[in-house]
Amino acid sequence: MFQSMKIAPSILSADLMDLSRDVAMMEQAGAQWAHIDVMDGHFVPNLTFGVPLVKQLARITDLPLDVHLMISNPLTQIPWFVEAGATSVTVHVEACGPGELEQAVAMLHDAGVMAAAAIKPKTPVSALAPVLADLDMVLVMSVEPGFSGQSYIASSEVKVAHVVEMAREAGASPLIQVDGGIGVETAALVAAHGADVLVCGNAVFAATDPAAAISAIESAGDGARRSAMSL
Repeated sequence: MFQSMKIAPSILSADLMDLSRDVAMMEQAGAQWAHIDVMDGHFVPNLTFGVPLVKQLARITDLPLDVHLMISNPLTQIPWFVEAGATSVTVHVEACGPGELEQAVAMLHDAGVMAAAAIKPKTPVSALAPVLADLDMVLVMSVEPGFSGQSYIASSEVKVAHVVEMAREAGASPLIQVDGGIGVETAALVAAHGADVLVCGNAVFAATDPAAAISAIESAGDGARRSAMSL
């Protein structure tokens, strides 16, 4: 059964001085999720959002809040973001020591929140093996995490396909999310290889018509998915 792409605009690229306006625009344009990049200045060389912003967003929007933790101590902070209203929480495998990724997934499921794991561009897909069967979503980073506005790393779609294959072999079917340099062309590329959820930053918020940009990206992804399914 065909399922349309989920578009998750990243508020890191929104106008933070008028965030409520941009969130309302996302809702009206048909975005399915709001993506929130949490950076701590340690795991990645940048500082962004925290719990207070997630709490405020939960008050002004019905969009699911997709929280991407780019932090060095996810086990400590997961409960904070769950309590703040996160719908899904993504933890980086690179931030977890032995057994910690499994603990993170269990914590999230116990809290009734979607559990996701992210891998950086240079991290092998095999790093997901300990938890893949239990994940609700896998995030494939198509840029190095830390800053918005980066260009898509060529061949990231191959990693998407590898995740899809590995999940199938494990009898699992997590959503596959891609984040980094996603626009109309790259949306079609990763969607054709199995992506389900697209995180978009500047392609939406730097566009003359952000609503039209969301629609175009979604259409490109859906078209590529249909074509791939017909092969």
